[in-house]
Amino acid sequence: MLIQYSKEICVKYDVDVFVAGGGPAGVAAAVSAAQNGASVFLVEAFGAFGGAAVHSLVPAFMQFTDGVNFLAGNIGKRVCDYIQANCPDTYKPYCPNSIPVETLKLCYDEMITEAGVKFAFFTQVSDVIAENGHIQYVICTAKGETFAIKAKTFIDCTGDGDVAAMAGAAFQKGDENGDMMAATLCALWNDIDWENVVKPDTRRLNDAFADKVFTNEDRHLPGMWILSNTLGGSNAGHIYDIDGTKYDSLTRGMIEGRKQLLEYRNYYQNYLTGYEKSEPIISAAMIGVRETRRIEGDYVLNLEDFLSRAVFDDEIGRYAYPIDIHSSQNTAAGYQDFKTKYDNLRYKSGESYGVPYRSLLVKDFDNLLTAGRCISTDRSMQSSVRVMPGCFITGQAAGTAAALAVKGNGNTRDVDINTLQTILIENGAVISRKA
Repeated sequence: MLIQYSKEICVKYDVDVFVAGGGPAGVAAAVSAAQNGASVFLVEAFGAFGGAAVHSLVPAFMQFTDGVNFLAGNIGKRVCDYIQANCPDTYKPYCPNSIPVETLKLCYDEMITEAGVKFAFFTQVSDVIAENGHIQYVICTAKGETFAIKAKTFIDCTGDGDVAAMAGAAFQKGDENGDMMAATLCALWNDIDWENVVKPDTRRLNDAFADKVFTNEDRHLPGMWILSNTLGGSNAGHIYDIDGTKYDSLTRGMIEGRKQLLEYRNYYQNYLTGYEKSEPIISAAMIGVRETRRIEGDYVLNLEDFLSRAVFDDEIGRYAYPIDIHSSQNTAAGYQDFKTKYDNLRYKSGESYGVPYRSLLVKDFDNLLTAGRCISTDRSMQSSVRVMPGCFITGQAAGTAAALAVKGNGNTRDVDINTLQTILIENGAVISRKA
């Protein structure tokens, strides 16, 4: 059954730049836009900034460097420095790679407020009003209120490309069959004896399989990260056939993830040394989604660019994380395909690939940018750039470009690349230009 529904709502905010999503890409975009003179409004669906690190309890940052250069300069560097300076003493030996969640929340709060960014928690975009490739308003649903926001430039940092999709932008999702990487429900664990922990090995995993510990016999076990003296963060257990753009799929994933966590409790306590007294003390409020939409942009960053260590005329940053495609199927062949790519598609120290500005532009739209894991890539490159330092890099570039667009004619394609690159380099970005 279909119904028609209409309602008058107010345009509550009119700003230069609107940012959807308060994860690492969204924070970087909002702060960078504000630092470059734009008025900014940021909406976040949860009650804190931080994205997957905070709400999905992803326990660790992936690499910030290529082994020589710090690639996520300015925003990423500020986050690393803040965590190292302010995390509890028991965390300090393991930071900034391991993530102390409460310290990270405070870091983002301070960065956003000091930059003068206006924002709202418990608020998300529910619709977009666009015409002829130009967004006019976003409709936001908040606790107790629905309202519109008008902006000159919009940045989609939702991870899932929600704003772009609502506006009618083209996108790809998953592999050739539409299957996406498995999701994971992370958790915090206490009472781990780190001094006696040995790396989990396949022999003990096979023992657990033989003993029918797991409902889902998953050979891909990223494992447990040290957070503090006795605290760990698990990235354990894949939940298959999850579509992070659909509420019913996410609902099923949360239920399956909590059930699976108890099976990993049995496994860690009874099969691995050092975890005998360990307990999962809290599971994440949101399942960790690795892959959904890839918004089609003016350029699709692709595997050949990874292999060639690509350099672009319109480069906005460089990154170096390996190709990390978690299998969408719980099969021996799926796991082996992941392992082969992850082991072989990685760089030596000092190597990296460029990310072009054209991959942040949205095809057929003149005032919309993407940042984070929904930028224009193929599936291989999405698996690399999706992690948090990559999100800092693309978010910082998108926010800076949006501010420059506002100072010009408002068209994101008319941003002067030399000016954009100069500002980014001055702020710590690593950029190579073709000779």
